[in-house]
Order: sequence, then C-alpha cells, then structure tokens
Amino acid sequence: MTEPVYIAGISCTRLAKRPDTSVKALVREAVEAALKDAGADVGDIDAAWFSNTRQPMLEGQNTVRGQIALRPLGFESVPVVNIENACASGSSALIQAMAHLKAGMADIALVVGAEKMVFPDRPEAMAAAFEGGTDIHDMPATKAFVRSLGGDADDRSAGSRSIFMDLYAAQARAHMDRFGTRQEDFAAIAAKNHTHARHNPRAQYREPMTVAEVMADKPIAFPFTRSMCAPLSDGAAAAVVCNAAGLKRLESAKARAVTIRASALRSGVDRETDDFEQHIGRLTAIAAYREAGVEPQDIDCVEVHDATAYAELQQIENLGLAEPGTVGARLARGDFALGGRQPVNASGGLLSKGHPVGATGIIQLHDLALQLRGEAGSGQIEGARMGLAENGGGFLRGEEAATVVTILERGPWASAA
Repeated sequence: MTEPVYIAGISCTRLAKRPDTSVKALVREAVEAALKDAGADVGDIDAAWFSNTRQPMLEGQNTVRGQIALRPLGFESVPVVNIENACASGSSALIQAMAHLKAGMADIALVVGAEKMVFPDRPEAMAAAFEGGTDIHDMPATKAFVRSLGGDADDRSAGSRSIFMDLYAAQARAHMDRFGTRQEDFAAIAAKNHTHARHNPRAQYREPMTVAEVMADKPIAFPFTRSMCAPLSDGAAAAVVCNAAGLKRLESAKARAVTIRASALRSGVDRETDDFEQHIGRLTAIAAYREAGVEPQDIDCVEVHDATAYAELQQIENLGLAEPGTVGARLARGDFALGGRQPVNASGGLLSKGHPVGATGIIQLHDLALQLRGEAGSGQIEGARMGLAENGGGFLRGEEAATVVTILERGPWASAA
C-alpha cells in the first residue's frame, strides 16, 4: 500500500462565532469550494469521510451526521463514514480515506470536517462538551493531575473556560519549573501568531498583538491570558483526495495537486509526566518522519495544534525543531516567525484562526496546501516545498489521547502551473 495519495482540492470556510449558521450550511460552503478547487463534481466522489464532535451533544444529531449533511448536496449511494477522534477528528478521517485509496477501494474521496460550537444560550452544555474529551468516569484523577502540577481544577465557573485550559496550564507550569520557560515565552508565541493572522482572510481574529498586549490581556489560568488560548469557533473544511488513477480523472487539478508524504496516528502510552521522550507528540512525529523519509530540518512550514501557546512550544520540541528549553531563545531570534528559519503557524494558528474542533485538522492541511502551491498571499513562505501539520485531540493520563502528524510536499507538477 505504497501508492501515493494527493490533495487535488481543498477549502476552508471563514472561521468565526456564527450562531445563526448551521452545520449543514457550513458543510455546503466547504464542500462546494473544495470540489471547485479540484475541478470535480459530486459524481466524481467514490467515498466520503465526515468528522464532527459537538453535534450529538449540542444539537442532538447523534448518528449518521455525515449522511445527513451531505445528502442535500447530491451525495447518494456512495459510502459515508463518520469519524470522531476529538480535536484530531479531521486528520484521523484523512488517514482512513488514504487507506481506502491506497487499497484501491476508491480513486477519489472527500474528507469533510465541520463544527458548530457556539451556542450563546447554552454555556453549560458547551463546557460539558469539552469535559467529554477526557475520561468522564475518572474525573477525580484528571483533576488530581492538574493539582499535582500546582493548578486548581475546581476554580471554574460554568462556561467560563474548558478544563483543557487548566490541563494545559498545569503542563505549562511544569515546563517552566523544569526548563526555566517564562510566561513571556508563551506571550511571544501568541503575539507571533496573532501577528501572522493579519495575512489570513479566514482567521477569526486578525489584529496583530505585541508581547506586552498579550501579557496584559484577561487572565485565564496562570500562565495563560486570553490571547494565549484558542477561541471557540464555528467553521468547516473539506478536501478532495485521490490516488494516481483518480488524479488522471481530475486532470485539471494536477498542476496544483499536493502530495501526502506521510500521515501517522498514535495513541498515548503510560509514562511519567516529565518523560518527554515518550510523549505522544514525539512518538507520532518520529513515525511520520520515518514514513516520509525526511528529517525535521527538511520541513519548510509547520502548522501545530496551538490550543494554547504552551501547546505550540511543546510541539515545536516534540517535532524536533528545537531542543527542550531552547524555544524561548529561538523565538527571540525570529526562527519560527514568517521570514525565519522554519515558520510555525504562519496561518495564525488556532490562537487566531479559531478552533472548530472537528474541522481543525483539515484546516491545517488547507493552510499548508496554500503555502506549497504558492497561494498564501502576503503570508507566503518563500520557496516552501514541504510542510508538516501536528493535530492532537482529547486528554488522557497527562497528554493528548490521539495525535496525528501529516507531512505534505509540493506536487511534482507544480512547475507546470
């Protein structure tokens, strides 16, 4: 199953708090744009994967969500598979579609992620949806983990913030204790990403910020301020992916097609909190690099799952882009900013774009595809040839429950474009 898989078309809606927009409307917007980008029609799609996490709890649509969202667009008879893997749902759906294509069970597939998260009149349900990303049968252990790292897991009014902010904050404090990381380092990441977002017309927040402005923002859970945490968002993304036979059917997309060099999915392992060598992010990155036959230094553009500013720092280390404890100094040199050695979250990241959970993994690939096609406008990374996305989901025993690392490469036909 070594046949290559390509992204022939990809799209992302505007990300924002869109309380009057439905899941179906978001899906229509994303799918129609992706099909147009690929030069494809509904009839070209042999199978589809649909990722979503919140609709069962917040809207009551607890089954066959993909079939219901796609039928109004004309998708009939073809297999539709529903995927839920917390924040890593979209990238997990892509892996399933890739396996289908490599096995020859389809030539062209559609991967869709959509999330409706903002319900202003239901703050308690919105908060409860996040708690479902941990082991609800053992919440005392989760809260004990937060407390063991100096946090107060019970200092949360209903709907004020998700438990994930407390979990990330606890890990951030542990990193500060071990490596001397400063709150200003997290602020530098947030300021970088908010400043990058001015180039991204789809981002929820596009105003540049300084480190001082980030530090002065509303406190959430130490060391985080509001602008160090990803906002709630509504949005969708879709990708048309294919094998070589499918790309022949989509001849007009060939010049802009992006090659998927690798995509690795891992679950966590039991480890000590400070055993970073066994962190799920690092183990998944190693698997992806091995599959792609590349090294960290070969990557030109990176999108990581910065649900918080600490999460970006952690994943920069896990991906082998910097030694643990050195990210702050590297940020000060501008290594991870646009124009630097290896720009991270040139799109603005989740901190600025927003984080519509089930769509996030595909949105990351959309942003990388724009870079590899040379279509990122004023945020373009010069000469971008290879990109990497890290997408983590859920929380279990001190780390993400699922992580996907995907490596993309500019298509071999790009020079013909």
